[in-house]
Amino acid sequence: MDKNFLGRTGLQVSELCLGTMTFGPGTDEPTAHQLLDSFVEAGGTFIDTADTYSGGRSEEIIGSWLKTKDRDDLVIATKVYGEAGPGLPVRGAGRKHVMAGVEASLRRLGTDFIDLYQIHVWDDATPLEETLTTLDALVSSGKVRFIGASNLTGWQFQKAIDLSRHRGLEPYVSLQPLYNLLDRDAELDLIPVSLNEGAGVIAWSPLAGGWLSGKYTKSAGGPPAGSRSNDEDWAAHDNDRTWRVIDTLLAVAEETGRTPAQVALRWVMQRPGLTAPIVGARTPEQLADNLGATGWTLDDEQMRRLTEAGEKPLPYPHNILELPQFVRRG
Repeated sequence: MDKNFLGRTGLQVSELCLGTMTFGPGTDEPTAHQLLDSFVEAGGTFIDTADTYSGGRSEEIIGSWLKTKDRDDLVIATKVYGEAGPGLPVRGAGRKHVMAGVEASLRRLGTDFIDLYQIHVWDDATPLEETLTTLDALVSSGKVRFIGASNLTGWQFQKAIDLSRHRGLEPYVSLQPLYNLLDRDAELDLIPVSLNEGAGVIAWSPLAGGWLSGKYTKSAGGPPAGSRSNDEDWAAHDNDRTWRVIDTLLAVAEETGRTPAQVALRWVMQRPGLTAPIVGARTPEQLADNLGATGWTLDDEQMRRLTEAGEKPLPYPHNILELPQFVRRG
């Protein structure tokens, strides 16, 4: 598995990131350890979790696995924001919770430091300065190596970067947005900001919750048995654009001798600014399929067809800014 630098940092990570949201009730500890071992054996080094995944159980499972590993060979990313408990208000990204959150994550992970500590979502109740100065202090303390964010808008991400620059604070070095062949909104602002500022992009749900796995067909009239989809999700995706993307995906998969999931992951991996997609797997078979996205490339024509299949009209003001008479430098 190839390695990529995380944005402009000197930190190298594997070109696939293993997501562990299902570790716990969805994937028991022995199976999770098997998945982690297989990922590392394939050259993977980048593992992503969060304090809320299975109520902290995901971090605990990673921690028990780490006891027999060389910590310096791995890049562990986790997130903070969290609920006080199921159904209770979130605790947010304020200083008190972030300071408590990092200690709890370190304890569950059984490690002295976190490589990438990410704010899970924008906190509209906490001044951004409070969050950023707290994260800066964690880097200075050595408990955190780098900081990042997830689920922000473009202006929120840019504001955080600019404020850190102005105050001389540690900046967000990465962004974790939703991005795949069907979910392309990150291309409007988030990825351009990341490219301009040199931040890495770690895409979550690169298979669109299973829609790009090859299991969904228009003729079925509904989600396949055992999938995470439901009737509402089916209704939201059952349109000409979705089926055009899937048809193109299946065609390219046949041409390349790869599975649809491998092609969908490969497309994300070859997009501008992308550091790594986050792959999630409940079984060794699913992980093996995802790992098959490495070691080969889509050619320019295949990338063009896949990209064009999912394009849709740009919203304002992006549609105006793309008009030929206003584009002065391509």
